[in-house]
Amino acid sequence: MARRSRTDKQLTRIHPGSGRPIRPFRPWDILFRTVFLARLPETTTDEHVDFAVEVNYLADYLSSDEEKAGRQTPQAALFRDGRQQYVSNLPAAFPVPGGVIETATNLYGLTRMHFVPHSGPERALNPHPRSAEGLRARLGRRFPATSRAIGVIAIIVLLACLALSVPQVLELVSHWQVVQERFGVFDSPVSLPAWANITMVVAGILAATERALTLRNHWLIDADTLWTSFI
Repeated sequence: MARRSRTDKQLTRIHPGSGRPIRPFRPWDILFRTVFLARLPETTTDEHVDFAVEVNYLADYLSSDEEKAGRQTPQAALFRDGRQQYVSNLPAAFPVPGGVIETATNLYGLTRMHFVPHSGPERALNPHPRSAEGLRARLGRRFPATSRAIGVIAIIVLLACLALSVPQVLELVSHWQVVQERFGVFDSPVSLPAWANITMVVAGILAATERALTLRNHWLIDADTLWTSFI
């Protein structure tokens, strides 16, 4: 019920698109843009329709300048048969035949890009082959063992970062006056030098990016993606 309510709220935030054609995916787009594809059957005919969802990771930065001119760059757009049908900020839910396409991101990339039917299991959309997610998916198909190993290493790195960072964050927070007066000061059993903390931050970012490229997200494994704001 809560999920349905969240989806309904996201549906109210979409706006009609301009009808412009989707831009070809160029090599430099991999730095700030991604596109996912889906071919869905029409509910009233035997025909299939091609849909694409475009996410612009720089939308917030572009909008800060364009808002002065009365414009705003949307974070995500839905294209039907190559033409822009809807735009929305994220997280978003776009209506399509038979269900909705849900899209969400975090600091490191995508957390959701799924077709959620009115009935039946959800499924992830296919990444554009030239996108970062598409290149990562190609690696998984060509070298499945290597791909699994990379995924396992990312999980280990994130869990290790979580275990090492939580005590340090607690010690930092305990020095806030309002916390110190009520609970006292917590001395962390973990004290890493600056170079180790920097290494941990870099490793955590790489691991979190790997998880985002494969649309993997878990409340515990990926919880450490928040700790970089504190160290």
